[in-house]
Amino acid sequence: MDLTVSIVNWNTRDELRECLDTVLQQECPGGIDVVVVDNASDDGSVDMLTSDFGDRLRVAANSANLGFGAGHNPAIRTSAGRYVLLLNPDCRMLEPDMCSQMVTYMDAHPDVGILGPRVLNPDGSLQFSARHYPTLLAGAFRHTVFGKLFPKNRFVREYLMTDWPHDVERDVAWVSGSAMLLRREMLDKIGLLDERFFMYCEDIDICRRAHDSGWMVVYYPMVQVTHRIGAASSLRPIPMIKQHHKSMLRYFIKYNSGSPRILLVPLVMLALAFRCRSLIRVARRAEGESGQL
Repeated sequence: MDLTVSIVNWNTRDELRECLDTVLQQECPGGIDVVVVDNASDDGSVDMLTSDFGDRLRVAANSANLGFGAGHNPAIRTSAGRYVLLLNPDCRMLEPDMCSQMVTYMDAHPDVGILGPRVLNPDGSLQFSARHYPTLLAGAFRHTVFGKLFPKNRFVREYLMTDWPHDVERDVAWVSGSAMLLRREMLDKIGLLDERFFMYCEDIDICRRAHDSGWMVVYYPMVQVTHRIGAASSLRPIPMIKQHHKSMLRYFIKYNSGSPRILLVPLVMLALAFRCRSLIRVARRAEGESGQL
């Protein structure tokens, strides 16, 4: 078996159905194994999977929402593919041979551990899915009052790699977990997704561990997916904002625990708390405006 596609779903039934329609049309000579892990959805997702797709895929229904990493990891452990494609249910594959192309590329480049396709918004505009590692200054200027005051600041530009055309393949720091192809040989050596990240930053973490172990992480724009950001997180925006900042703090501590930068944790916590509260105010204001329509 060449490929296992693992999708973790939480209350995105209709998005998931459309995603699977594109996945099950994929052509891959070595075969594709599709696994959907449902994190205790209450929108009828599991019933839809049974009625619409039957035995064309495997379904694992969790009794609780285990998060992104803890959702994918059991699917990876029980999968048969030489490669595992992590795919969000709000993604759509745009070429019927996308999986075949990615497998062919990985077979020809055995030093590549992780491959990320070009990711587009539903309107066709580019998502910055290949990025540098996050920095304190990038966090201070992204989605904050400082970013509004200095919208063209170099810290966010460098983090998002906005000054690069994104039309050629290249080795990058990390690629988005919304559509990420993982080499099983690499996973056997560096381990699976870190389940301490309930949601967010687990993609940065596994890419960083891949690099630290000598594997390349490549952005590969020859194949494309569309991704509607926040199909699930928009259902509970405020808890997701809080979770994002918890993961950012956990990431900072994990990769700075052995350096003098760990002394900055109190300052980082204060900055993240301020940033989190600012975004929550924006979310609440948006909810209020939506309620008035």
